[in-house]
Amino acid sequence: MYDQGLGVPQDDAETVRWYRKAAEQGNALAQFNLANMYAGGEGVAQDHAEAARLYRLAADQGHYSAQNNLASMYTDGTGVPQNHAEAVRRYRLAAEKGNALAQYNLGLMYAGGKGVAQNHTKAARWYRKAADQGNIHAQHELGRMYDLGLGVSQDLGEAARLYGLAARRGYAEAQFNLASMYANGEGLEQDHAKAALMYNLAAEQGHARAQFNLASMYANGEGVEQDFAKAALNYRLAAEQGMARAQFNLASMYAHGESVAQDHAEAARWYRRAAEQGHPEAQAALGALHARGDGVPRSRVIAHMWFSLADENGAAHAAQGRDMVAAQMTQSELSDARRLARACLASGYRRCD
Repeated sequence: MYDQGLGVPQDDAETVRWYRKAAEQGNALAQFNLANMYAGGEGVAQDHAEAARLYRLAADQGHYSAQNNLASMYTDGTGVPQNHAEAVRRYRLAAEKGNALAQYNLGLMYAGGKGVAQNHTKAARWYRKAADQGNIHAQHELGRMYDLGLGVSQDLGEAARLYGLAARRGYAEAQFNLASMYANGEGLEQDHAKAALMYNLAAEQGHARAQFNLASMYANGEGVEQDFAKAALNYRLAAEQGMARAQFNLASMYAHGESVAQDHAEAARWYRRAAEQGHPEAQAALGALHARGDGVPRSRVIAHMWFSLADENGAAHAAQGRDMVAAQMTQSELSDARRLARACLASGYRRCD
């Protein structure tokens, strides 16, 4: 994670000119700010190598945000060859001087075993240092470690406290995790209304799992008044981000006309998107639509193919659907269906026609 500095004034080109003058005279802050402009392509053509050069000049003068950003470039292989060990070395230099972002990033390196041996205890120690300075990402990651008992003794109450710190400052992933704790009564007294509130905050930021869970709460009237229209809206938001479970649920609402006009073609479209991600129930539902010709061309061959794939993936009753279709098929059709199923599976569900 990079430190973006103070931001760039409106006249980018003029700002670059003055930063460059100061940077050439050795001013570390100007070097850092000019590096940020090269990194972002603001007022100059984007040039990561030049950004890295300027970060290094500032870092060598003790500018610890520049040190962190240069370390991040080594982590990503941006502007410099990827080198996790060098990234760790530079993160540590800044972290030991109290730079919260570098402390968080160093924690990430220990947690992921990048450039150092994986060590959750050391990760937690660096996250704690950054969290104590108010870094919301560190607060969330440390909360997750208490949640799972990684590098620290499991403490759901402490996890909830840390998630809460980050959630109150708008961090969507922390809002989602805190909502889940309220929903399940883990580390907090179970409170579906508070869970729904937190899911909603994360959902409004585009968090797909929060959108899905909020939709489920509206569908079931849990913590909120039952509202199928809001359920459909949130399922759609998550579905459009590619979540197979949301695609399946949205498809089912279209198939049955729940809060949306019944539309078998639209149901088939969403079932297919979920089926192509390997969702067993969506595959079975798509097989049923093809067997009946609802919203899609009627085809016993395609129906058999989807039922077979669904059965392979463990969908209940898929085998029954497949066998009912098979009873009406010729040997040639059965052979085609099995060939299509093999090809579909081999392609990772990309070629299933």
